[in-house]
Amino acid sequence: MPAAVKSAFDIAFWFADTALADNEYLQPQKLQRLLFLAQGYYAVATAGTKMMPAVFVADEMGPMEPNVYAAFSRGRPDIDVELFLPPEVDAFLQGVWRRFGHHSVEHLTRITKQTEAYRQAFRRGKGEEIPLHAMRISFARARSSPTVQQVVKPKVMRTQSGRPVTVKAWVPGTKK
Repeated sequence: MPAAVKSAFDIAFWFADTALADNEYLQPQKLQRLLFLAQGYYAVATAGTKMMPAVFVADEMGPMEPNVYAAFSRGRPDIDVELFLPPEVDAFLQGVWRRFGHHSVEHLTRITKQTEAYRQAFRRGKGEEIPLHAMRISFARARSSPTVQQVVKPKVMRTQSGRPVTVKAWVPGTKK
């Protein structure tokens, strides 16, 4: 099954641009934690589908995607990425950002290091790959992190009469 986007850099740039729009500095380690959380929760929400074609490894600082880490090590890399992600991926990332974007690196590191997927991989050795199925199980069963429903809850607004309505992005249909 293919990933929802073409590159992990698409997601990394989404987080970097969102942080910039929110006037927040996105530390490299925080970016790594957000990527890990997004991939894990997306796998739970979509029955095992990868959000991005990425490999996460267990490092003593926490889980990381080594290619994105190397590319961002000296600042924002100058590469081509998709500026417009699929609407369902964009909405999902907004939920991840809403839930985790305001947290400190230390808090996100604590959450990600407590996942069983990270702990098992780290026990096998530094740099050991964290399998997607293990991430999915960890986030589905986690007690110390939010449930997937708490992360991707739909945006709810109220009508002028006070009735709650679920809001989602409008996607125009194609004419036949």
